[in-house]
Amino acid sequence: DIFGRLTAVLNAPSLYDECLLLMSRRGFDLPEEVTARDWSRPYRSHPAVKAAWLEVYRHVDRHWDLYELAEELVDVEDWFQQWRFRHMKTVERVIGMRQGTGGSSGVTYLRKALERYFFPELWELRTEL
Repeated sequence: DIFGRLTAVLNAPSLYDECLLLMSRRGFDLPEEVTARDWSRPYRSHPAVKAAWLEVYRHVDRHWDLYELAEELVDVEDWFQQWRFRHMKTVERVIGMRQGTGGSSGVTYLRKALERYFFPELWELRTEL
């Protein structure tokens, strides 16, 4: 049934979780709170994950495939953020600052969505590179 399948997806690791599990299998020291977390809960940035990605970026020659993976993730996020921005501007153009569909706060809600990241550490580490 559809409910069972949706529940299974909710309780499965996300794309980013799978990337972090790969890094853990490759020997990066990621704590259980990252690698064995409740997959149904939103992911939160973790300093150990940021440190692992920094290692990848600082030693590209040793971690070329992980570096390429990270850059592809950044591309996906960038494209999605561009879509979010265009969507927000379209909504603003069409309904202004009125309430959005489903009772959301409309443009206000969409502006806040621009502050969310799928792969937070990959953006946080840019300052340190």
